[in-house]
Amino acid sequence: MNPQDPLTQLKDIHLPETGGWWPPAPGWWLLAALCLIALIALAVAWKRHRARTLWKRQAKAELATLGQQIRNEPSWYGDLNRLLKRVARQTHEHRHPESMTGDQWVEFLLDTLPKDRIASRPTAEAMVAAAWQPKPAIDPRNALTFATFWLEAQL
Repeated sequence: MNPQDPLTQLKDIHLPETGGWWPPAPGWWLLAALCLIALIALAVAWKRHRARTLWKRQAKAELATLGQQIRNEPSWYGDLNRLLKRVARQTHEHRHPESMTGDQWVEFLLDTLPKDRIASRPTAEAMVAAAWQPKPAIDPRNALTFATFWLEAQL
């Protein structure tokens, strides 16, 4: 080796350093923005859905509470009828169920049942009448079963 030889001083080819991971390329910024927009849109849609279905969750919770506090008293039947009317107002607002009483309310309940309308008539009539009778003639468990069946048909 000759120290004077300029070829011996040459080094191997070196590739330039990569740009690193930061800052990302414009395509990654666009993808991140689209993901963020999609996440925000999903959160807003989920929040709206929860707000629209709040009454359903509240109705189910109130029915469960009434099921735990079964009493053969007119006030319990009144609470049960009020719950059904609130649900009916949400699901059939064009028929104005909140103003129905007595036979008209019974007919509405039976009309909005999907099946077993004839078999459910005595239970519905007794449940509606029990709210005004000092000694209700219906077993509260039967009324609760009818109310559960009707409520699940509406939800």
